[in-house]
Amino acid sequence: MDTAIKTEKLVKHFGKGDTLVEVINDATFEIKKGELVALIAPSGAGKTTLLMMIGCVLTPTSGKIWLGNELVYDNKWLTKEQRKIRREKIGFIFQAHYLIPFLNVLENVILIPELNGVGEAKAKEKALELLDYFGIKDKADSMPANLSGGQNQRVAIARALANNPEIILADEPTAALDSKRSVDVVKMLKKIALEQNTAVIMVTHDEAMVPLCDRVLTIKDKKVYNLAIDEYKNRAIV
Repeated sequence: MDTAIKTEKLVKHFGKGDTLVEVINDATFEIKKGELVALIAPSGAGKTTLLMMIGCVLTPTSGKIWLGNELVYDNKWLTKEQRKIRREKIGFIFQAHYLIPFLNVLENVILIPELNGVGEAKAKEKALELLDYFGIKDKADSMPANLSGGQNQRVAIARALANNPEIILADEPTAALDSKRSVDVVKMLKKIALEQNTAVIMVTHDEAMVPLCDRVLTIKDKKVYNLAIDEYKNRAIV
């Protein structure tokens, strides 16, 4: 499998001098396309910080980040187009769906490809294909307020896929869902990883989701460890 994400000695500090706080002190790992990886660590350990650095939202203190074959960060951003990288290479999914309430389902999904310069007809075709894939094509004209929590999360996932991303970063996507819907969403992310050849990193606190994933990233003493499922279950370092 091709590499989707690679980091080398990634570090993130906040503040300086007496107020300096070390959050991530050594993140060196590699994620392949087609993998669903759980990111599990205690609250405050730096899960979202790590995700936002990979997503080119938060600037690291030092280190290197590759997205695909492109070195995007080497102790500084190597392009001023971080926003373009986010739009073209990365899909974001959050705990809250953040759908635009005054746009219907279809309009929410076509928004990203249209921002990327895709024509309206092609963007609509792609959006309807995704909504059909997730079994909610019949809700295309519905407003988010008229959908269930699970349906809105499916729309949010469809929106994240609308730009054909190489990487999906999901920050607690199942936190607001019951256990059955949580399993459904994680199985959906696994299906996406395999069928779309996309790397998915999912932040979760739910240990029950681990067996559905391929690997686990975890953080201990500010270092990031990339573990096989069996290694994580054995709790060698956690």
